[in-house]
Amino acid sequence: MHPAPGNSDPLPLLSEAAAGRLGLLICGHGSRNRLAVAEFAELAGALRQRLQPLPLEYGYLEFAQPILRDGLEALRAQGVQHILAVPAMLFAAGHAKNDIPSVLNTWAAETGIRVDYGRELGVDLKMIQAAGQRLREAIERDDQQALASGQEPVPLHETLLVVVGRGSSDPDANSNVAKVTRMLVEGFGFGWGETVYSGVTFPLVEPGLRHAVKLGFRRLLVFPYFLFSGVLVSRIRQHTERVAADHPELCFVQAGYLAQAPGVLDTFVERVEEIIRGDTNMNCSLCKYRAQVLGFETEVGAPQHSHHHHVEGLPESCNLCENECTGACQPDGLPLPLAAVAPDSSGGSGDAYHDHEGHHHHEGHQDPNSHHEGHHHHPVYPHADHPLGPRTLRKGNG
Repeated sequence: MHPAPGNSDPLPLLSEAAAGRLGLLICGHGSRNRLAVAEFAELAGALRQRLQPLPLEYGYLEFAQPILRDGLEALRAQGVQHILAVPAMLFAAGHAKNDIPSVLNTWAAETGIRVDYGRELGVDLKMIQAAGQRLREAIERDDQQALASGQEPVPLHETLLVVVGRGSSDPDANSNVAKVTRMLVEGFGFGWGETVYSGVTFPLVEPGLRHAVKLGFRRLLVFPYFLFSGVLVSRIRQHTERVAADHPELCFVQAGYLAQAPGVLDTFVERVEEIIRGDTNMNCSLCKYRAQVLGFETEVGAPQHSHHHHVEGLPESCNLCENECTGACQPDGLPLPLAAVAPDSSGGSGDAYHDHEGHHHHEGHQDPNSHHEGHHHHPVYPHADHPLGPRTLRKGNG
């Protein structure tokens, strides 16, 4: 039986005896952004309270501590002999499909401890409801501001919803963002909906918004479909403000990211229950590693490995910004003077420049001679030259 939404009771499928043997690891991506790391820790703390007495630890794939192996070792030190691992990812792309399982499998083989891996949050009713709350908050805020200034609020049918996904070289993950958009458009009755992405694929945020303004809607509601803050969320805000500055006749409203909106924690709990019941069913029908997805045929059967070892557990966060990363060091953000970016030993940019949270080796370093490509072994994204995509935009910005 599933717990009712908002139910604070421990998982009904866990007995106290099982809780002494079982442990839970929440697997995060990691960020140099201190606010993002703090938000992830808060979510883990809330889950720890929710799932008592189940021992719970968390770890990051890159750029933050503790790393995944630290979390695994912390559970082993508590006597845990069976670990449930849940990826704190909205959708399953390379990190959830390859990088995290590679770390977990390697550790399990070394220690002999069983690790069962769950599925991502995915397109889930509770996640759609959480997104709906963020949209309602933004709409209510804008409507109140309109009334306070003596104007009539913009009707929903004259509002264009723009959902911003992270962006991936995996079309399956990208298509899930588009499904979220459609669910929200029909749920609210917006006049139209568009899906754009913060990197890797197309359309990117700024060119996507510049196309969207041509549709003639009075209000554009921009919603970053992200769990936590970070350089990508900051960049979405920057690019939206650029387009808004060029269109003062239109109303641009920016919604907040998901964070701990009601429904997010419930979805995590459901993913844990699925592992315990043994019914973790991942949808692999459109996975580019398993099926010959149109345009990605060469990646079928690619080996499962992690490429994040060189940025695993970096101890220091970036100090160029305050608590909230602005993305100012990024090539497609607001660039700092070159002197502010230290060169690295490979002759490229320093860590501030090629922050993996932005995944610039995806966005503009797909050339065969790129030092990023050599370190990371990412497949070349087949549409990097798309007019609304990463490499073309990089060239356009000079």
